[in-house]
Amino acid sequence: MNRYPAWKYILIGIALLVGVIYAAPNFFGVVPAVAVSGTRAANKADEAMKATLDAALKEANVVTLGSELDSGGSIHYRFADTDRQLKGRDVIVGKLPAGFVAVLNLESASPRWLAALGAKPMYLGLDLRGGVHFLLQVDMKKAADKAVERYASDVRTLLRDKKIYYSGLTREGDRIVVKFREPEQKTAALKQITDTLLDLTIREQTIGGEAALVGTIKPEVVKRDQELALQQNIQTLRNRVNELGVAEPIVQQQGPDRIVVQLAGVQDPARARDIIGRTATLEVRLVSEENSAGPGKEAFLAYKDQPAPFGTDKLIDVDGYPVLVKKIVLMTGDRIKDAQPGFDEHGGSVVNIKTDETGGRILRQTTRENVKKRMAMILVEKDKPVVLTWPSIQEEFGASFRITGMPDTTEAKNLALLLRAGALAAPMEVIEERTVGPSLGADNIEKGYKAVLYGFIAIGVFMILYYALFGAVSVAALAANLLFLVALLSMLQATLTLPGIAAIALALGMAIDANVLINERVREEVRSGMTPQMAIQAGYERAFDTILDSNITTLIAGLALLAFGSGPVRGFAVVHCLGIVTSIFSAVMVSRGIVNLLYGGRKKVAKLSIGNTTWDKKDKE
Repeated sequence: MNRYPAWKYILIGIALLVGVIYAAPNFFGVVPAVAVSGTRAANKADEAMKATLDAALKEANVVTLGSELDSGGSIHYRFADTDRQLKGRDVIVGKLPAGFVAVLNLESASPRWLAALGAKPMYLGLDLRGGVHFLLQVDMKKAADKAVERYASDVRTLLRDKKIYYSGLTREGDRIVVKFREPEQKTAALKQITDTLLDLTIREQTIGGEAALVGTIKPEVVKRDQELALQQNIQTLRNRVNELGVAEPIVQQQGPDRIVVQLAGVQDPARARDIIGRTATLEVRLVSEENSAGPGKEAFLAYKDQPAPFGTDKLIDVDGYPVLVKKIVLMTGDRIKDAQPGFDEHGGSVVNIKTDETGGRILRQTTRENVKKRMAMILVEKDKPVVLTWPSIQEEFGASFRITGMPDTTEAKNLALLLRAGALAAPMEVIEERTVGPSLGADNIEKGYKAVLYGFIAIGVFMILYYALFGAVSVAALAANLLFLVALLSMLQATLTLPGIAAIALALGMAIDANVLINERVREEVRSGMTPQMAIQAGYERAFDTILDSNITTLIAGLALLAFGSGPVRGFAVVHCLGIVTSIFSAVMVSRGIVNLLYGGRKKVAKLSIGNTTWDKKDKE
């Protein structure tokens, strides 16, 4: 007798029930939505804010399909169409307090009770949902240059603190040159630098008749700093993406000096392009007052067609006027804790900035020593510095200040977002940009769905024609396998791409292969003279080893793709490996359970419906 114990049927039933629940959200589609979230982790929406926004939408006659305040402190509004979505976003933005953003999104249209059970649809990749793709090149030479500037500043600060006098400190390429008039000062400086700044290699030289120390950064330190710069840029880009409120963004390293950013489902690609494509950093420097001809913007017009004097850089402000600033960078954007757009007393757009403790100390000391002098706020974008504003320092200030001269509120909001997200350790340039429209993504989904559906139908027709009832059992097990695979991908919140759909189609073919092995083994046992019940038992047991061996070898290949692949290859590998696990369970457990229900309860079985091979008791007597 071929009978399963009750616990095995309970296990199969639970697996099927869980599979149905967690696969179901993928069949409800998506609806336009607006997500309200804080720009920082500390900013969380509450019921009072939701009530205010609900009332504003009702007053504006914007009908929603539903709203929800999730546990993460975000509010989600769903709309019937994009027109209502856009109007709703405008209403919500008008009521949002500082520190919150409202972003366009697409959310699942599945019932709320499914979401309450934790059942969510798979995320769709860029090629299926539409969105934007950027490939950014990181300027590693600039990262090395910044490291030299930083160590030069460290040497200057160290010698000043130790009261060691030098006649000149300059940077020459990748070298830091410090000149001394007195040999004992050079000796003291050599000891302090070698004991304190261990990342520098120091050599003694004579330059222009003066004793000098020449420092270079050790090669291993340069490589380390460049790697750290790349990782900081990746983290900064992730912070910016979080500000956009994109679900499941991809921000990852590609090669030694490139970063890939993929934002699937973005409905405002122009804003994404503006935020991700911009590579802005902030610098604070003192204006070169000794070269100024007056207090106004015309102070440096004499240098419009002349090179900058020694120790200064000639930059251009937002109005096109030349400005001479000192080479020493007082503070960069990595010291900024928060940046929010706002308005000044005249109604002009400004960005209010708060720095960390170190940045506040630097600004406090600098402004105390330079009252009535001018300080420049410089935005460095794509290696092109622009002076945003260069006002006079009226009094000492510290960790809080503001940038004026913003052309409009949009620019102020974008700059505040960039500064909140953190400074880039090295400049980047967008070298590749692709935008995939939602219609193309929908077309890819339809084609992928048809490929899987037609493949399943073709396999089902063949199996039923060739193996009769056992073929129908195999098709049922194959359907269970597809259900389990989709449910697993949804439970893991995996991102499905076109290669993932290809892996699903491949998984179906591999899963039916296991059933073919079982059916052929049962037929062989029938031909050898076994009774139907014994043939079923022997067929499943003897085919299991072959199925396990073949799937393990395929799983090893899939794990290799997962370990060494990237991007679409890894997506394919994830679905491929999960498909192998679900195919073993469905081919062995599910199909055997169905066969046992059909034949296991009978004491005598006259024949098996397994194609053109039959066993008839009368023939054996």
